[in-house]
Amino acid sequence: MTKENAIKLFQDQRVRVLWDEEQEKWFFSIVDIVGILTDSPNPRKYWSVLKTRIKKEGSELTTICSQLKMQSSDGKYYKTDVVDTEQLLRLIQSIPSPKAEPFKIWLAKVGYERIEETEDPEKAFDRAIETYLKPCFKRPRLKAK
Repeated sequence: MTKENAIKLFQDQRVRVLWDEEQEKWFFSIVDIVGILTDSPNPRKYWSVLKTRIKKEGSELTTICSQLKMQSSDGKYYKTDVVDTEQLLRLIQSIPSPKAEPFKIWLAKVGYERIEETEDPEKAFDRAIETYLKPCFKRPRLKAK
């Protein structure tokens, strides 16, 4: 499995993803995400109903979704509705589910922080420095001889 065609795990559940080298973006299978967040026995049907509902609300989300061939559980490749990361976050906001709630809270927090940074650019600078100085991984401690 390559970076271009990977399976990610979210809460031990499978999410099909594709890396688009040209656009330098990840694309996520909508049906996989819907299945995880809703525990629906038929996530494909759930997505179909949700798509109709959000179209009626005037959301552009469904019109900016694209389809890519992804491998299904039977090993064959089928066109699958996919979204990039930004669209994925918009999709999560449209799903009424307790599992989606932590994401919605996080999105609200991040959105609020960015609004604050617009009003006070020093906060953006402080956040950037804090992120830069944060270690990417825990370094192993050297044992004393």
